[in-house]
Amino acid sequence: MPGSRLFLRLALLVALAVATALLSLAWGSGGLDFRGSLEGLAGQGDVTAQVVVREIRLPRVLAAFGVGSVLALAGVLLQALFRNPLADPYVLGVSGGAAVGALLAMAAGAGLAGTQGGAVLGALAAVLAVFVLGQGGGTARLLLTGVVIASATGAFVSVLLAVADGGQLRGMVFWLAGDLGWASRPLPSVAAALLALLVAVLLGRPLNVLASGELRARSVGLDVDLWRTAIFAGCAALTATAVVNAGTIGFVGLVTPHAARLLLRTSDHRLVGPAAALLGGTLLAAADLVARTIAAPRQLPVGAIMALVGAPLFIVLLRRRMA
Repeated sequence: MPGSRLFLRLALLVALAVATALLSLAWGSGGLDFRGSLEGLAGQGDVTAQVVVREIRLPRVLAAFGVGSVLALAGVLLQALFRNPLADPYVLGVSGGAAVGALLAMAAGAGLAGTQGGAVLGALAAVLAVFVLGQGGGTARLLLTGVVIASATGAFVSVLLAVADGGQLRGMVFWLAGDLGWASRPLPSVAAALLALLVAVLLGRPLNVLASGELRARSVGLDVDLWRTAIFAGCAALTATAVVNAGTIGFVGLVTPHAARLLLRTSDHRLVGPAAALLGGTLLAAADLVARTIAAPRQLPVGAIMALVGAPLFIVLLRRRMA
């Protein structure tokens, strides 16, 4: 693609992200107009507007962009590693392990910090299980092990939901469906997204070689085993960061890499990585805006909105790739 057209498409992504962020900050169920929201963001005007915009909406917008970017980057890396267009961050079983840990903490009566701590421990346990059991068989064995662990943890989650008290059940369901209301501290996910984006850009060439096939990667001297382990560990850390902050949100890591490739018309990971990260954050921020306004004053799980949008979007992208 000529440089000018590529620049215009990247500029369009940036403009879309900025517009989505501003709309998310200005629109909600609090009755604030656009000017009042901007004044509240700047620390001016009505005190209520400042609280609503700076302490409620702004953390959610930052969390949406951080979590969406992290999941999108993990999807890009995993699809390059497995050379499978259906690979996504949850194929490693990390989300299932985090869900089991979080629900066990909720069942024990833990608060937000305890729930996030349980999710971290569960994610680490799942990563360790997949890594140990998947050794020695290449990417195919690693992928199959992740699928088995995800299935096992899904069954355990069903048991926990069946025996949970009525008062705990709603919080468990919202956490499983994905809810940015949990993301009271969005900076870790934003920092993880920025760091992962920098690494993905710097390591774009080795990723391109790895995505071309294991045989070719070995023929040019790439240490495939080392890269497989590093990418697996990095994707597991990114997915765990997203799940701990916002619960399980699907389709972001599956859809956005394909959308970025189609938009830029390239598979170069030095371009696909940044574009997918920006698109993933924008998509999740838009889904969160819909989730908290479409049935206001009630808030819907953003993961459910993302699935309703992501499933038909993936079908459209798939048909365009086949055309």
